[in-house]
Amino acid sequence: MSEPRPRAAIWNRFQQLPASTLLAVSGVVLFVAMLGVSAALAPSIGSTPSEGYQERTLVGSQGGGPGWHQYGSVYLLNGSSVVWREDAAESYFDVTRTENGTVLAGFMDGGYEACGPYESPCVRTGFQVIDSDSGEVRPGYSFPVRTRTNSEVHDVEQLQSGEYLLTDMEYERIFTVKDGEVTWQWNASSFYDAPADPTRTDWLHINDVDVIDNGRYLVSVRNANQLLIVERGDGVVEVINEDRSNRNDDNCRQSGQLRDTDSDGDIRCGDPAVLNHQHNPQWLGEEAVLVADSDNDRVVELHKQDGEWQPSWTLTRTGGIALDWPRDADRLPNGNTLITDTLNRRIVEVNENGTVVWSYQTKRIPYEADRLPVGETVGGPQSDTSSVDDPGSEGSIPGLSILLVGLRALYPGLPFWFGEIQLLGTFISIGLTLSGGALHVRQRR
Repeated sequence: MSEPRPRAAIWNRFQQLPASTLLAVSGVVLFVAMLGVSAALAPSIGSTPSEGYQERTLVGSQGGGPGWHQYGSVYLLNGSSVVWREDAAESYFDVTRTENGTVLAGFMDGGYEACGPYESPCVRTGFQVIDSDSGEVRPGYSFPVRTRTNSEVHDVEQLQSGEYLLTDMEYERIFTVKDGEVTWQWNASSFYDAPADPTRTDWLHINDVDVIDNGRYLVSVRNANQLLIVERGDGVVEVINEDRSNRNDDNCRQSGQLRDTDSDGDIRCGDPAVLNHQHNPQWLGEEAVLVADSDNDRVVELHKQDGEWQPSWTLTRTGGIALDWPRDADRLPNGNTLITDTLNRRIVEVNENGTVVWSYQTKRIPYEADRLPVGETVGGPQSDTSSVDDPGSEGSIPGLSILLVGLRALYPGLPFWFGEIQLLGTFISIGLTLSGGALHVRQRR
């Protein structure tokens, strides 16, 4: 009688294993196979289709670690090569190159002794001035905040007057400073229902302000799904994505955000189908704005038509990869769009058809990127309003998308290709392994 062939012998031995072992082994094999196949089939990030691509890109990186407030940096890329990197602060946010060649960078850092109303040591936020040739840091402006969480200055712009224009999530305002003194401010409590103490809650999360023209600013109010046009002396003069119905209110109330403190039944929540917790809008003209529509996982160009702002051009995936919580999109003078695809940890440039022109894989969580020498311009090429580039995205699995965002917050180094399907496979693998272990314990009793 002939001996069983090696493959058949292995199969026979496998079938003879106890059920508990089979379950545990199946869980491990499923997990390893899933990761291996997913990694092998994943598209490439960081490839440069055009040889000799030498455009310079300035990047602000929020970092990683708990709350993403570690390992922050500002760095300059020449093509895909790092020219210099500044990483003294815990987190950096928006980065802007000024006319004199310096870089303004919103930052957050701890360990300060000058703490104002808060106990020492404390956290301070504001902006740093960085030499764009060497990365050397020069004195900027900062102030103490209650906590590292959602109290940062995310954006700063230099005005022709010599003032600096900043966002402030600690007190939910935009304000200007000159020579270290506040010269003007607009408080969001003049437009939205404010809590008694805005320093104790992430209420509105004002995360961007851009100069449209003299004394007129574009303000991103993330938690309200709205962009405001604010004029010095007049306040809010236009709302992009106005509150048209109370049916959207739950979207803006999540995690203790907006609230109806005056009990009038209105919390000014914009339609999340138009904008959903957005970042870093760019003013393209009186009838157009480009936005990183973060919680909708897309970049969208809104055009004003018959008095209403509506999506005209959208992008949800490029290079075979769905956008994952993008936080910046800049329309470049050549018509391409530079995107900071945060949770995929990539900076990617696409043409109007959504095709990748250049991409760069970041080591840490990126917040914003500017293409030099122009940076984020005021005004820029607009898309054809008759076309919508929306190739669609993979369907989400209810509940898992939220868990995946939380997992990425805890572990920013999670591979970009680890999505909802992989998370579901991980749960199944863990379930099989734990079931095998539990069965083994019962069998030994």
